[in-house]
Amino acid sequence: MRGFLGKGPKHVARFDHFLVRAVSRQPHGEHDDLFRRLSAAATKGKLWFGIAGIMASVPGKPRRAALHGLLALGVASGVTNVIFKTALPRTRPLPEHLPVFRFVHPQPVSSSMPSGHSASAVAFTVGAGMVSPVLGAVLAPLAAGVAYSRVHTGAHWPSDVVFGSALGAGAALLTRKWWPAKPAEPKPRRTPADAPAIVDGEGLSIAVNVLGGSYSQETGELLKDVFPKAHIHEIAEGEDVAAEVDAAATRPGTIALGVWGGDGTVGTAAAAAVEHSLPLLVLPGGTLNHFARDLGTSSIDDAIEAVTQGQAALVDFGHVAVHRGLPDNPEASEIAMLNTASVGVYPNLVRRRERLQPAMGKPLASLVASLRTFGVNSPTTLTVNGVRHKLWILYLGRGRYYPSDHAPLRRPVLDDGVFDVRMITADEPFARARLLWAVVTGTVAASKVTHLTEATTVTIEAIGEPLVLAVDGEPKPGVRSAVFTVKRRELRVYCPLPVDPGS
Repeated sequence: MRGFLGKGPKHVARFDHFLVRAVSRQPHGEHDDLFRRLSAAATKGKLWFGIAGIMASVPGKPRRAALHGLLALGVASGVTNVIFKTALPRTRPLPEHLPVFRFVHPQPVSSSMPSGHSASAVAFTVGAGMVSPVLGAVLAPLAAGVAYSRVHTGAHWPSDVVFGSALGAGAALLTRKWWPAKPAEPKPRRTPADAPAIVDGEGLSIAVNVLGGSYSQETGELLKDVFPKAHIHEIAEGEDVAAEVDAAATRPGTIALGVWGGDGTVGTAAAAAVEHSLPLLVLPGGTLNHFARDLGTSSIDDAIEAVTQGQAALVDFGHVAVHRGLPDNPEASEIAMLNTASVGVYPNLVRRRERLQPAMGKPLASLVASLRTFGVNSPTTLTVNGVRHKLWILYLGRGRYYPSDHAPLRRPVLDDGVFDVRMITADEPFARARLLWAVVTGTVAASKVTHLTEATTVTIEAIGEPLVLAVDGEPKPGVRSAVFTVKRRELRVYCPLPVDPGS
């Protein structure tokens, strides 16, 4: 016995010997080879790195769980081997304590307290389980087997394993400080609105932007077949989209306004629908159709069903007052905002991601596009609500988007009354290195360079050179300032209404 720092308090040492004797009395069998191999496989984390590689091949939660598990394993391994094995020297079990044929070869020479294998096993399992409880439950028996194998093979005393396991769990929990659990994404919710049911398009006036991403000659024929009694007005190249949409909205007998085109055209139609108190029917005719997708009308069949049944919802409306031009000769304009606005490299990031996505899939395309964008571009200097920032991205979502990182994708609620404000700044020391590390590890939302807030009004002002402001994918160069406000539930839109499970 070497005292408290040698083998622990006497009662712990006695209990260790009691348990080891119980293990030694087990008959020789195939389980001895199993635990020896399991112990060897987990040496230096080989087992967990292999499992992480398999998990990382599956996008989504498995990949994030693998990254989180490895991060926790790294913390646990460092703390165990660098700090505690030095601070708590302890002799390992001797051949007199266990049958020689069970001993691991070669016998480790470092301190027995604590068990590094146990710390790594529990850290990886708990870390992965924080992201995916199902994967954590699957890995738990394997981690328990690794921990027990260290006693079975004579490499550690039981208390070493218990202490190492506690360190592993603690390391995994510590990682939540910089990798917090993602907030739960709410189910889609809509506030029903009164809107007339329209059959065969009677009373419906549809503005069609022929420059829309999916427009073809068949488009007009399709709309005429679906809505034979509707007024369908095609906006030709070179015509003023806003003026033509307004003309469609004010046509005599119009009780609802329809629009076929991209998100920019839909925003223009939304402004006209609000101005003339008309419900809006969004027909997905653009390249991406973000607003239609969030509404649940990503196909024309969905839109037809909603307008035929008179299903509609109240939706928030973003208003942007933009000031451009020279300081002594400003030019003011107003823009409707349905989805997002951004300043900085966000449009470049989105373009790269969408170009890579067909070949790589969304998660990997986001990673590659982010590394490329943040690695080569420079930050922009401006003020946001009066505070000066140097930033790579200022992102404004009309409503809360999910997930909470640099690549938001979904918006389940369309009338929450807020702007989702996300800034990725270059104000902090080593900001670029911090950001690239956060992108690789999937921890952008928790990084020090990321700032997530919500607001009902946002004001941005250029410092020096004017800004390029993108609103719903439409770039607006030469912007010196812009004020964003939320028009709460001012827009009525035809869309399917989610079924309330409690009804």
